[in-house]
Parts: sequence; C-alpha cells; structure tokens
Amino acid sequence: MKAINTLMMRAAPLCLVLLLFAATPAQAQDAKIAMTNLDRLAELADKTIDVTVDESIIKLTLSILNRNRSADEAKLIDILSGLKGVYVKRFEFEKEGAYAMSDAESIRTQFNGPGWQRVAKVSSKREGSYDVVLMSEGSVIRGLAVLAAEPRALTVVNVVGSIDLAKLRDIEGKFGIPKFGLDQIPGVTVTENEKPKDKPETKKPDNQ
Repeated sequence: MKAINTLMMRAAPLCLVLLLFAATPAQAQDAKIAMTNLDRLAELADKTIDVTVDESIIKLTLSILNRNRSADEAKLIDILSGLKGVYVKRFEFEKEGAYAMSDAESIRTQFNGPGWQRVAKVSSKREGSYDVVLMSEGSVIRGLAVLAAEPRALTVVNVVGSIDLAKLRDIEGKFGIPKFGLDQIPGVTVTENEKPKDKPETKKPDNQ
C-alpha cells in the first residue's frame, strides 16, 4: 500500500481536535460501510485482499487474551474492547481502468451520510484519489473509513467501534490487524513523546 501512504503524506495536515469537538453526534448511526457490491471485482483483480474481523471474532480473541502476559496483549485488549469490527477490501489490477469510477463512488457516497466527518480528501490525476472520514460522538471516535482509488488498485478500510487512534497505531500490522499507516493520515497523526537524549559532553581543550 505504498501509493496510499504517499497520498497520505502529501495531504495537508488538519486539526483533529477541532474536528472532534465540531463533529455531529452520531450515537444512533452505524459506522459500518457497505462493501459487498465490490466483491465482483475479485474476478477482474490480479490480487485480492479481504479481511473480516467481526464482533464474534473480537469477543473470542478477548476471551483467550491475558493482560498480564505481555504488554502487547494488554494493548490489544484495550483496543479490541471498544471495537465491533475491522473490514478491509483491496483489489489490485494489472492494467489501469479495470474498475469503474462508479465502484469508488458507491463507497464515497456513503461518506456523505449522517454522522460522518471528512478528515482528508486528496485527488491526483496520476495517483488517484484518497478519502478519510471519521464518525464521532462528542470527543469519541465511533468509526473510521478510508477509500483509496488508485489507477491500478481500489482499497476500502473500515474500522467500527470506539477507537483510540494512538493505541490502534501501536499494534497495526500485528495480531492479524491490517497496517493502515495511521501515523501518516492527515489530521489523525499521533506523535509520541520521546525523552530528550543526553547531549554528548564537549571535551574541554587542555590548558597549555
């Protein structure tokens, strides 16, 4: 997903804090994106990635995890406790134009529904378009959706449930959780506080 990350890095950063406090309440809204209409693209694609981690799998995983066993498991418990599902579909094609723009629009139009707030939108004639939206309730993120419509690939990522972006970023790519590149998404970048490194001592010149 290098092209996706490139689009992320090129987008202008947005202020997530202002977005969260200005977001429309979405308590009764469903943050799950409908993607089944894209399944037909699997026959046309050179490579297909389909990830479904639903609520039953999450509950099963929580039942076998032990917070005291390792720091990674403790992080995973904290994240999964608020999640209801993780869904990813990615289709990679040998040639450009293998999928129709209407396929991407069938996902993008859902982002205009109640509760969704657009965090980033990037358009490039050469690299395609990229959208990130959040569904929030007050200051709590209830859902995340990403759409990357590249010339030779179409990707949809949908995370449903209470999301702590910092914690999700810490373990993405582990335990079967897809790597989203959340540390590069405009407006949702989470920085880590690092202890300042000790400055090397400057050797004083010998007195002559």
